[in-house]
Amino acid sequence: MEEEPNAVSMADILPIRALRYNRELAQQLDSLTSPLFDVVSEKQRKALYQNPYNSIRLSVPEGSAGEAAKLLEHWKATSILEQDKLPGIYVYYQYFTLPGTHTEFCRKGFVCHIRAYDWDEGVILRHENTIPKAVNDRIELLEKTMLHVSPTHGLYTDPLHELEPYLDEAIRTPLYETEDYQGVRDVLAVIHDARVIQKFINALAGKTIILADGHHRYEASLELRKKMLKNNPHHTGNEGYNFHLMYLTNTEADDLKILPTHRLITGLPQVDEREVIQNLERDFIIKPIEDADTINEIIAGKPWAFGLIFKDSTYKVRLKPEALATMTWHFPEVVKKLDLTVMHYFIIEKALGIPGKEQRKSEHIVFDRSFSDCLKKVITGEAQLAIITNEVSIEDVKNVCHSGATMPQKSTYFYPKVICGFLFSSIKEDEFQTPPYSRF
Repeated sequence: MEEEPNAVSMADILPIRALRYNRELAQQLDSLTSPLFDVVSEKQRKALYQNPYNSIRLSVPEGSAGEAAKLLEHWKATSILEQDKLPGIYVYYQYFTLPGTHTEFCRKGFVCHIRAYDWDEGVILRHENTIPKAVNDRIELLEKTMLHVSPTHGLYTDPLHELEPYLDEAIRTPLYETEDYQGVRDVLAVIHDARVIQKFINALAGKTIILADGHHRYEASLELRKKMLKNNPHHTGNEGYNFHLMYLTNTEADDLKILPTHRLITGLPQVDEREVIQNLERDFIIKPIEDADTINEIIAGKPWAFGLIFKDSTYKVRLKPEALATMTWHFPEVVKKLDLTVMHYFIIEKALGIPGKEQRKSEHIVFDRSFSDCLKKVITGEAQLAIITNEVSIEDVKNVCHSGATMPQKSTYFYPKVICGFLFSSIKEDEFQTPPYSRF
């Protein structure tokens, strides 16, 4: 059955009746949280599996998706997880510092259900493409468990900061406060006041949402919805499978941070420093730098500027403005002007000889967010070359998303990552629908 399209698509959000660890287990919540499925390392997984109740068992199960579903039902039946009686908006604050600074930032946001819109509806916008294998893995897990284990991260724009006073008020009486694997202090609270919840619903109506993190999990929601819709002749649009769990933050907040992701070149035949520099001379202004450990500061804030770290020498390279017009990649202008597009075209393709169409799967390109790691790996010979870049700005992300294009791979790393284990969201009908005494 085909769903009737809305006359005007809008960001349709709902409060949730979260599944949360019981009161006793919540006292040891630090040992039950886990990193998101796509950032948890094998070493972390093995350590987390030692706890029989850790959230990793639902997000990255040791066995099959079917086994994860059975475990979930067992946890619900034995009250390991209990569902909140009232629907709420869950306020989520993350207090953190950045490497090399002592300033504490606080990213403010809230967790809710949001209608899962197809990309072409233009309500939820993506800035990167997904990898099919990772999507299939998430679809199977979601279909078997009918559970959103962790929220994806979405961005809305509100220059008036209308919702922040309600968030600040709620966070004064937190449900949880923990320190996670990133060294970040995570605080969760809840808003049950129906009048305030309606203000959130109204504030998001009509806005577009940029998906900052969690493209694979969101894609899984879209695929599940299509499958359920096809098999449900009585589809109304209000079933649980129409909704997705999302953590929403304001693009206009000062504490929304995107970290740069540098590139390491490894195992590439015949990387000759002199030849690489010669290849770059036509398009770049090149300046040798004495101290490699300062190159990230030297290029900071300068458009189309990069650091090249070889074993025994370091260079600052900055694209000549007139060179941009020579780019032959067929991208929209807003994408061509990105630092990362410039890097992948002029440095990785033209100077290093790795064609653009091969870069996404190239075993010679390694992504690393740690500047000190990049430096270490080049010095020890683990990498032949490090290409140091600046972070992408939120304005760049917004401009690319609204153009309908996507960014180069590994363009953004929104920091910090949300954690898994604070709350879970069921889309099984009897658990998704709110009770009669709720107005939602």
